[in-house]
Amino acid sequence: MSGVGPVRLRLRPGVAVTPLREGLHLRGRDGSVTLEGSKALPALWELLSERLGYGSGTEDVPGAGAGGGGEAGRRRLDPADPRVESALAALTAQLHAHDLLAEYPAGAAEPPAWLGASTHRPGPAAAALAAARPVVAAADPDGPLATALIGVLDRAGTPPDVYRDRGLPAGRVVAVAGTPPVAVAVARTAAGGFVTAAAEPERTRTDAESIAVRLRTGTGTGTGTGTGSADARGTAGAPAALTALLAGAAAQRLLCAAAGLPDPAVREEDPQLLPDRPAVLVALARPPHASYRPWVGGPADPASPALSPAGDLAETLRRIGALGDPYLGVLDAPLPGDLPQLPASLAVCTSVAGPLVAGGPRTDLARVSAACRAAELHLGEGLPGPVAVGAGPGHALGRALRRAALAAAGSPDPGRAVGEEEWRGHPQARHWWTVLTRHLGLAREMTVHRLPAEQTYLAVVRDPAGLAGTAAVAARAVEATAADAAALAALGAVTRAMAAEHGPAGAVHAAFSGAEAPLAVAGAELAAWTDEGWTDRWLAGISRREPELCAALARLTGLTGRLPEPWRPGGAELGGGGAARSAEPVLAALHTCGFTVLAGWGGAR
Repeated sequence: MSGVGPVRLRLRPGVAVTPLREGLHLRGRDGSVTLEGSKALPALWELLSERLGYGSGTEDVPGAGAGGGGEAGRRRLDPADPRVESALAALTAQLHAHDLLAEYPAGAAEPPAWLGASTHRPGPAAAALAAARPVVAAADPDGPLATALIGVLDRAGTPPDVYRDRGLPAGRVVAVAGTPPVAVAVARTAAGGFVTAAAEPERTRTDAESIAVRLRTGTGTGTGTGTGSADARGTAGAPAALTALLAGAAAQRLLCAAAGLPDPAVREEDPQLLPDRPAVLVALARPPHASYRPWVGGPADPASPALSPAGDLAETLRRIGALGDPYLGVLDAPLPGDLPQLPASLAVCTSVAGPLVAGGPRTDLARVSAACRAAELHLGEGLPGPVAVGAGPGHALGRALRRAALAAAGSPDPGRAVGEEEWRGHPQARHWWTVLTRHLGLAREMTVHRLPAEQTYLAVVRDPAGLAGTAAVAARAVEATAADAAALAALGAVTRAMAAEHGPAGAVHAAFSGAEAPLAVAGAELAAWTDEGWTDRWLAGISRREPELCAALARLTGLTGRLPEPWRPGGAELGGGGAARSAEPVLAALHTCGFTVLAGWGGAR
């Protein structure tokens, strides 16, 4: 079946078999199948299991023998009968199609059971491991973690060479194997530990140090776990089970990489992890817990391609989750928390400017606005000029041009004022204006202007009872139609008022803009009977108008052809200073996750 020399088929270790009245159910690590419809199936299985070595290297399931299938199970079939042989071949094909069989080289020694459980072709993997020659390095090779890792590698049939590396911190071990060499780092303390993804040895050591710092300082939504380095108590207080878990996970990741097998984290199919990006096993001692976490915080490598921009809102939120991972993230995760989600939606996170509350027509969109604004505020301290962050180039461009247009909106000629009738009839503008002035009971004034020489509109909501008798601006929006601008300005005023009442004291407010609309409707199927009174239909209209609006805003602000290229690793240096250095990990993580960063096009921040 493999096309590489003669093979013998074996049921993969760990496959369990349950006979049914007129069938069989088989389940394994990578697949399962239920076969029904014939009383002869248990009898066929009795013949086939002998050929596949069922029971040698695996435990028989009670009832899976000859008596498990009732009368049919006791009836012996003649394997010389062509009909029986044809049925056995069909049954074998079904097992192979559902990844329940392993192909072993004929005449060769059988590889370890764990390899058969990990791949349907364990022969090449066993050959790669035979040449892997692992090496284990630790400051104390006789310490509990190093001893446990050496023991696991011994039992796997790959005894390592061991040497003392005084450059490694206490409680951390690095293991290398294979050609070209791959490495994993594992650390353990009284509080927990971690295991890195397999990578080239120098990158592994760099990642291990970065992960240790991240876990020790706790820059995500949680607090520091203390798993990054040995504390004053050393590792003596760590449970033996934690040591065994970390050593086993490190050995498995190392040997899978050396043998060309999938990384164990990939098998988890965890929606929190990012495709083609490394994952770190993070373990806590109390309460006992271990899980793979996305790792996007390492240095950006110009030779390593970043993820493509997110194609829709769900993927954008998945990447925002990685950026804000509670253990390894570089930003705080924007979440609704205990904030109200009606009449509009809110999400809150921390930022360099203090608590940040973003609003939107839905919670998922508020989370996107919050994440991008928090990243912009962080990078604004280290990059020159204004900064725009988006899930992709189009999203970042829309945010940048709107910001530039609003910064220039204080010019002496704001454009032609339009009457209320040009926007009040739109269902979204009418809805959010009614929420603001009637539901929330706020006295506000709306003015809408068509900006000079362009099909673009600026809407401004003011509080007439502002400071010192001057009307204060509550919200602004610039969009392609008067109704869109009025609706988004009113929505921004609503979420600002909600944030002031329900959010943390002194919170920074981030308003929702039409730049997020293309993400919101990407891949969505809109019901034919909806109109723009439905949020999805309204956002779809904004999305269709986005390209023309961006072109108009670029002309209006004089930025046509002048916007900078998105930031990429290996490009322009950030310069010196602590602020620039603090921006580097966030820039690298955003790049890794496929986000776009535009900076330094002039104007106000």
